Amino acid sequence: MSHDSGHQGAHVHSKGASGPARVFVITCSDTRTVETDESGQLAERMFAAGGHHSVGRIVVRDDPTLIGEALEAAVQADAQAILLNGGTGITRRDRTFDALEKRLEKRIDGFGELFRMLSYAEIGAAAMLSRATAGLYLGRVVFSVPGSPAAVRLALEKLILPELGHMLREAAR
Repeated sequence: MSHDSGHQGAHVHSKGASGPARVFVITCSDTRTVETDESGQLAERMFAAGGHHSVGRIVVRDDPTLIGEALEAAVQADAQAILLNGGTGITRRDRTFDALEKRLEKRIDGFGELFRMLSYAEIGAAAMLSRATAGLYLGRVVFSVPGSPAAVRLALEKLILPELGHMLREAAR
């Protein structure tokens, strides 16, 4: 089998890997509320438009303990996929990455790499400041992205929604 035909088969396989997933959205912010959480609302709408079901959406301060509690709430809600938005920068208050990284069982490094590459095309060199990441937490697929609506839209449209079903199948194997 040639390299090209093997690659094409994998591509077709991942595209056929859709299906409804139970998703939970966590916004990490010291200033937003559930009502003013434009990014979390956008994520919920985009997941729904992709045929997925929300099992929860909350806003927590960018605090490692609260983020851990939010992750546990997502697990208790039986989420298969969790999206965190906010707190991925490098300021002193940006602690989402730090709270999540130590909890991940497996990292999906390609997610952060591709997110920064796509983000670079939109915002230039400032994309390198993002600590967007993904991985597995207690068997759930977890994504952490910047908190701007543009970043949430980019991550969902270009990376998460096209591969979510495939990722969930792989994580369950």
